[in-house]
Amino acid sequence: MAKELLKGNVAIAEAAVRAGCEAYFGYPITPQTELLEHMSKRMPELGRVFLQAESEVAAVNMVYGAASAGIRTMTSSSSPGISLMQEGLSYIAGSEVPAVFVDVMRGGPGLGNIQPTQSDYNQITKTAGHGDYRPIVLAPSTIQEAIDLMVLSFDLAEKYRTIVFLALDGAIGQMMEPAELPPMQEMKTERPSWALTGKHGRTRKNAISSIQMGADLLADFNDYLQEKLAKIEANELRYEELYTEDAQLVIVAFGTAARVAKTAVKHLREENIPVGLLRPITLWPFPYHQLAQLAERVPAFLTVEMNNGQMIHDVREAVGRQVGVEFLGRSGGVIPLPEEIVAKVRTMWRQTEVVAQHAIAQHFVGQPI
Repeated sequence: MAKELLKGNVAIAEAAVRAGCEAYFGYPITPQTELLEHMSKRMPELGRVFLQAESEVAAVNMVYGAASAGIRTMTSSSSPGISLMQEGLSYIAGSEVPAVFVDVMRGGPGLGNIQPTQSDYNQITKTAGHGDYRPIVLAPSTIQEAIDLMVLSFDLAEKYRTIVFLALDGAIGQMMEPAELPPMQEMKTERPSWALTGKHGRTRKNAISSIQMGADLLADFNDYLQEKLAKIEANELRYEELYTEDAQLVIVAFGTAARVAKTAVKHLREENIPVGLLRPITLWPFPYHQLAQLAERVPAFLTVEMNNGQMIHDVREAVGRQVGVEFLGRSGGVIPLPEEIVAKVRTMWRQTEVVAQHAIAQHFVGQPI
């Protein structure tokens, strides 16, 4: 299929349709409203379910109900709307039904503004609701990648019976790029054995619930969830590396911040500064091991985020105390410029060179001439 010029939100919505989404429930909120608008047209055209709920609280519980029937279901929102869905998210996780959520992040805290940020990082990677669980979180940096990861989201949700987030900032939702949409998938007619589809000759009725009254019973269920999360960590980690083979300073960034960082890295390489980029594609699972391996030979890291410092804590946990981790962030919907990153890396590189020269000098102190 040929590429066409697509807006991010529209591309994500059409990708979901072509991936076999059977039911969409949502509530309009900028900067993701075009996604809902596209679904409002396409889903009825295909005889599928579209419903604009009266609130995000209603929408997440509709997703819960539809997912319990074993169908491909999703919602989309932006930061304040995702906050309202927290209880429902935890119920879905506790019931082990697959569901897909799209978070097109906007400025905060509070109602904030409609500008792009990455300030939901902690919210969606550190459980996205109460209790000991984590959703899979996919973070595209281009519209083509958003399309591909949207399709993947449904497959992962069903494979692990879990929540999958497609997490992007408002810039990716609003921008336009050439991209290729996937072919239309055939709708699934078989429902999973656990789904609430009626008895249909089964020897027992299915039941879906997130309540576990006994302490031992709930503890066992939590142990089981942790085992499943460990499998996800082992099998579903995704990341991209650029120029890390010989890097002496590595930038860590995702989404739009990573796009800007790529430009900065190319400029810095032209100045013979050995800088590289590691871009997490899965914000959870997070590439802890890969960063730890880099830290064995890379003396400095820089995290670039469109917030006041959230992913940096995961980076510091990964690399340990043996290397320095610095931060460059912009909040309120301001996107960092390549020039800002270049200036920051130049300063860090000069400091790294000074430290290295001092270490060499100390090594030769007292050595015979």
